Amino acid sequence: MSDKQREDRLAKLEELRKLGIEPYGRRFGTTGSLKEIADSFVEGEPARRVTAAGRIISLRPHGKAGFLTLRDWTGRLQVYVRKDVVGDEAFEIFGLLDLGDVLGAEGELHKTRTGEITVFADKVTVLSKSLRPLPEKFHGLKDIEIRQRKRYLDLIANDDSMQAFLKRTKIVRTIRQWLDDRGYIEVETPMMHSIAGGATAKPFTTHHNALDLDLFLRIAPELHLKRLVVGGMDKVYEINRNFRNEGIDTRHNPEFTMIEIYTAYSDFAGMIELTEQLVSHVVGQVNGALQVAYGEQTLDFTPPWCRARYADLIREHAGADINDDAAVRAKAAELKLLPEGGQLRTSRPPPAPTHDELVDKLFGECVEPKLIQPTFVTHFPASMCPLAKSDPDDSSVALRFEVITATMEIVNAYSELNDPIDQMQRFQRQACDRSGRRDASKIDYDFVEALEHGLPPTGGFGMGIDRLAMLLLNKQSIRDVILFPLLRPETGKTNDE
Repeated sequence: MSDKQREDRLAKLEELRKLGIEPYGRRFGTTGSLKEIADSFVEGEPARRVTAAGRIISLRPHGKAGFLTLRDWTGRLQVYVRKDVVGDEAFEIFGLLDLGDVLGAEGELHKTRTGEITVFADKVTVLSKSLRPLPEKFHGLKDIEIRQRKRYLDLIANDDSMQAFLKRTKIVRTIRQWLDDRGYIEVETPMMHSIAGGATAKPFTTHHNALDLDLFLRIAPELHLKRLVVGGMDKVYEINRNFRNEGIDTRHNPEFTMIEIYTAYSDFAGMIELTEQLVSHVVGQVNGALQVAYGEQTLDFTPPWCRARYADLIREHAGADINDDAAVRAKAAELKLLPEGGQLRTSRPPPAPTHDELVDKLFGECVEPKLIQPTFVTHFPASMCPLAKSDPDDSSVALRFEVITATMEIVNAYSELNDPIDQMQRFQRQACDRSGRRDASKIDYDFVEALEHGLPPTGGFGMGIDRLAMLLLNKQSIRDVILFPLLRPETGKTNDE
């Protein structure tokens, strides 16, 4: 924005004030949204009086008359202003308007000779004077970083962006309605935890001054939700934010939205049924069909989805038996996942990778890129699943599944471990560092105590709302479905730039 543009708008602001006009007006009641007003027009019926408001996105003065177009989040509506109708003072106000100003207009609703539904105004009210021009004269805001950094401009300038975020809202509303209709209750659990539990991830830390207590922003709500099942809330869910102090890329944002669902007296198989029913319902309601265009692919969410065991997929796509450590390490070396000395590829060499870390690497490198259609990946190694029950027929695998589609995990679920002795032993192993030293502060003793009161057999489910939105909105970056994603701060700029 040039200094001249801002000076011109400031001058118009002063002119409005000299005319006794408050350029940042009061409450303004409208007949409805712009779409509702336009849709209310009935050909052949007497003209009805309406009151409309929105942001000016086009101005076309013609001597003693002029047209402007208002926009709100539902659509657009044309307004026609004539000097001999609104009067000299009001028409002088019309001359002080700019693109981006917020305006109210009152008058009769007609259709012009060109067939456009239009408010023939007899009164206009300035509701907010814009001191900065709309981006690119409203031809569209194309710069991706500016769209993400200044979402308000993206929503003003790009109809598709506004519609995408309204659609995201519909996704969440549809999930809630489906669960509520089946007797689930929505709850809120703490966002600050004294122990970072419920997932394996690096937390953000904070400090409570009054209690002189270090706390963690939650990485998952799982352990609190299972406490509620112990307490008798048999069907419970939460939609809220999780925080993980890890990398940022097209599929990861440090602050993200998840839904977790817990069903007492259910299990791994019950969660598979719930997943297919819930997700396919949401896709159908939001998308209008179970086939979804995503990039160059068409994803089909029609049940039943594919099912495949974790070990079988690695054997098929990586050619390695996950129970053979030598074969796993050889394949990792072949794929250059291990540089010289057997270290994982990284700028700061970590300790030698564990077998499970390498298996997980092979899965991400060789299997995930092959999974396009919705697929249940089942029976993960039990050593990777500290909160899941082991298969009673094979204790080396857990009754856990992930749903992967378009090469991206969207759901993680399992039969919840409800044996308190087994859970404590797993927590103790998990709290040990590579040298075998145990950090007791990492063990959630209160959760184990809750289990000792009796957790019913329970199925648990977690789904990334942002990733589901990516699929249904055909967005390749998670930043395009989060209104305000975390971005690196701009440097070297003033407020006027």
